[in-house]
Amino acid sequence: MGSPDPEHGRQLNGMGGGVSSLSKICVVGPPSLSQKEQRIDVEYTFVQVGIRDASIDYSGNCGNLSSMIGVFAVDEGICNPHSPGTHATVRSFNTNTQKIIDTTFPVSTTGPPTPLLDNPETTIAGVPGKASTIVLEFVNPAGARTGKLLPTGSPRDNLTILPSPGSDERIVGCSCVDATNPTVFVSYSDLAKFLPIADYINGNAHAVGETLERLRQAAAAKMGLDPSAQAQPKIAIIRAPHTDEDHTQSVDVVVHALSMGVLHKAVPMTVGLCAGVAANIENTLVWETVQKARSGRQDQDMVRIRHPSGVVDVGAQLAEDGMVKSAKVVRTGRRIMKGVVWW
Repeated sequence: MGSPDPEHGRQLNGMGGGVSSLSKICVVGPPSLSQKEQRIDVEYTFVQVGIRDASIDYSGNCGNLSSMIGVFAVDEGICNPHSPGTHATVRSFNTNTQKIIDTTFPVSTTGPPTPLLDNPETTIAGVPGKASTIVLEFVNPAGARTGKLLPTGSPRDNLTILPSPGSDERIVGCSCVDATNPTVFVSYSDLAKFLPIADYINGNAHAVGETLERLRQAAAAKMGLDPSAQAQPKIAIIRAPHTDEDHTQSVDVVVHALSMGVLHKAVPMTVGLCAGVAANIENTLVWETVQKARSGRQDQDMVRIRHPSGVVDVGAQLAEDGMVKSAKVVRTGRRIMKGVVWW
């Protein structure tokens, strides 16, 4: 991957792209016999690779890469899809979170089922052009890392931090939710009371990132996670829709997420899915934000999230007892290359 690259952080001596979203690996293989009995077709392990150091993190999963596991498994002959017609479903098992993920995508109807990824069906923010719809569905996604949907036992918590050495303590409200990946949600308006958060989001005030990392570590300890593990939990800043475009597009919540200490240029899909689940849990910060945004308009099944690259719709299905049955999102994807990496 070209790590460690402590001086430049660009990973030019490898396959990495110098940002956390381009420094990832999935190791894919056939299921075990016991997994086959559960109708699991393929298993995979997600790896987050450090850029400036040689850290390897197995603590979470990646939603965007998960959307291509089924396609890759069929292409590589690891499995055959279930009941293929015009579309096929592949069930994968993620070893990091011990969770099942289904992907459904179009396939050819003549000969062996082959994934068809170039149908002009849908677009996703940040990716040019139209491509085939891939439905990514996390089955029973709650407790992916902590074993609990609400690791602290509450939809709302307070974190006490020192924004900087010698400063006064600040209390910041948050919601700690573990669905697809553990995430700590904090309010933009709360942070703006003592941090130049708008400048930070616009690429300035870099020291704010250090304060957000202290927040993330405090939340990690509260969730029973290792505060030194950079990949988990993620931290996401949520804000109410506030622009004309937000209202025109019926946006429910605005999200700015950090990954490995860096402000993400989009919303990591597992964070987006976690936000979709949190929007259905009464009294979380996300639920409160979405409820206010929807005041006066009809409820909808999907939660519309605006992030730095555009808008994405995510959905969650909860049972009557509050258990999360599934979380899903529409993605696109394609195979770019196949080759040998020298190392």
